[in-house]
Amino acid sequence: MTIRSMTAFASAQGSSDQHSWSWELRSVNAKGLDLRLRVPDWLEGLENLIRSTLGKALARGNVSLTLRISRIEDGAGQMQVNAAILQSVIKSLAETQSIAKQNRVEIRPASAAEVLTFKGVLEQSAGGDDPAPLVAVLSKELETLVAEFVQMREAEGAALAQILNSQLEQVAALTAQAGERAEERKLKMAETLKANLARVMDNADGADPDRVAQELALIAVKADVTEELDRLGAHVTAARDLLAKGGAVGRKFDFLMQEFNREANTLCSKAQHSALTAVGLELKTVIDQMREQVQNIE
Repeated sequence: MTIRSMTAFASAQGSSDQHSWSWELRSVNAKGLDLRLRVPDWLEGLENLIRSTLGKALARGNVSLTLRISRIEDGAGQMQVNAAILQSVIKSLAETQSIAKQNRVEIRPASAAEVLTFKGVLEQSAGGDDPAPLVAVLSKELETLVAEFVQMREAEGAALAQILNSQLEQVAALTAQAGERAEERKLKMAETLKANLARVMDNADGADPDRVAQELALIAVKADVTEELDRLGAHVTAARDLLAKGGAVGRKFDFLMQEFNREANTLCSKAQHSALTAVGLELKTVIDQMREQVQNIE
């Protein structure tokens, strides 16, 4: 399995003897799975089927699906008023007139013809036809549409995987560099601690040499970055495993990026060495770039 992107788009068109239709299916990033469907109400059972199909095929994303249907048979272009939307439009117009009057602004009342042009007020009538045959056709077409949609998410995911693998290579290389800089710093730190110990002993009569040495050793331990480097290496391995596993790993990857960032921050705070700090800052830059890519993973 490959990882999937949460960003994708698919569309389709079709027709029968009496109807023509078009599908649009798109998605963007989201923490969970948020389905927003616009399907004609008279197609009984279709919306539930769509919701179930998308729920099985997808794990995350803000997903929008729109199905538009028009009748094409002769003499069947009957229109009907959507009473609920009409009432909502009339109420909104009345409120607008009231607010305008309070502010001494004159607004010309809308005519009936103008009210009918508001979106949703006037809609195509389903007539007395049995919608079941059309629902059956659309249900089969839905399977193809969702399959193409998932295929695009997988293609985008494959591109994401390449980018993330490249960035993980950079993190691994920078972690190795940080280890080298830490070794260089260790020698310099040892010399500095010895010099500090000698200076303290020369200027502190009666000081316990063992206690002073213990305090300096504690400082050295606190500045040690071995644990952070080991964890960064472990995180790289875990991230590669997630990419190899594939599927819906976005939440796990997002948590792992928080761990990456935590270790890089700690490394920089402990550095006390210009070369090691420079590597740590470069690590943070690459990790931030990775986090941006990870936001797209399902």
